[in-house]
Amino acid sequence: MSSATFSSNFLQTGCLGKDGFNNPKDKKRNIGKVFVKCSVNTKTQKAEKEVRLGVLGASGYTGSEIVRLLANHPHFGITLMTADRKAGQSIGSVFPHLVSQNLPKMVAVKDADFSDVDAVFCCLPHGTTQEIIKGLPKSLKIVDLSADFRLRDISEYEEWYGQAHRAPELQKEAVYGLTEISREEVKSARLVANPGCYPTSVQLPLVPLIKANLVQPKNIIIDSKSGVSGAGRGAKEANLYTEIAEGIYSYGVTRHRHVPEIEQGLSDAANSKVTVSFTPHLMPMSRGMQSTIYVELAPGVEIKDLRQQLKLSYEDEDFVVLLDEGIVPRTHNTRGSNYCFINVFPDRIPGRAIIISVIDNLVKGASGQALQNLNVMMGFPESTGLLYQPLFP
Repeated sequence: MSSATFSSNFLQTGCLGKDGFNNPKDKKRNIGKVFVKCSVNTKTQKAEKEVRLGVLGASGYTGSEIVRLLANHPHFGITLMTADRKAGQSIGSVFPHLVSQNLPKMVAVKDADFSDVDAVFCCLPHGTTQEIIKGLPKSLKIVDLSADFRLRDISEYEEWYGQAHRAPELQKEAVYGLTEISREEVKSARLVANPGCYPTSVQLPLVPLIKANLVQPKNIIIDSKSGVSGAGRGAKEANLYTEIAEGIYSYGVTRHRHVPEIEQGLSDAANSKVTVSFTPHLMPMSRGMQSTIYVELAPGVEIKDLRQQLKLSYEDEDFVVLLDEGIVPRTHNTRGSNYCFINVFPDRIPGRAIIISVIDNLVKGASGQALQNLNVMMGFPESTGLLYQPLFP
């Protein structure tokens, strides 16, 4: 019997702490539960895993991150991978760092057989996903990493993405999967729209503060910066080393497609329309994301109130961390992990605050959060397979 078959719902991969827990927060959540210490062999045969997965678009950055994260997941095994331009190739030939994984060869989407699949990660480009998901078996659980189901208002999708929505009936059932905010809705969902990277870094700190009426839902200014991997793996002149290195590039000024997604989430929190000023920047680094957010405090509110609210909101969460007072979050310190580090600072302008949030754009901003969502959908502890610590240096 393999270690993966032997694992229980409460098994966490990797080395457990001396008290049997990966994370101190797990102690009070799991009192009375039995834990088994064991390791997961990455060569374990796919059929021995409890949940069979398909990864559509496995040859992109988010697809490869899904494969990397799943290598140590005790319950999820990959039985199908698609990549139209790389059909017939192994994952190791496309991503040499994954050569040790015992996985099926990639096939074209049109040739995919879903009879041996329970759930799907859809890592396909925006605009191509709706038709494909519409044609998938209704029995499948789906986490879509594209933007195709994030906006509830179909007309808004058509305005910002410049094309008609091809699956409006599916949009009605799609759940927006910002896990820490929408966990209960994600639990019962069949189709989850995984949030964008910028919206994740912005909403995690802002939603609790807006819900608690601690900051004004107006005059919000968001300055965000991302590593080049956020632009995808496709060959683009603007992403060449000589175009990116030793400089900073502002793009999507006033019209970035993540604006309506950010405003949708903040408007839900405020129960009124919220409009933000958002400017993203491309940084000469492979991965990482920082959002620096400038807000007005509500009357009578102090910085300590914001810190207290964020502490209350996230003290029992595995992946959102409020840093000690005065510590500035750094993208380097979340690299390769599913963590979001947050802190709050007083602005020198009275009545204003500066909030800094950092994530790895490919993990918490994409594939890690997608795995977190599928864990919730399938009834497993949501940190399963995700307790990788950040890489440093």
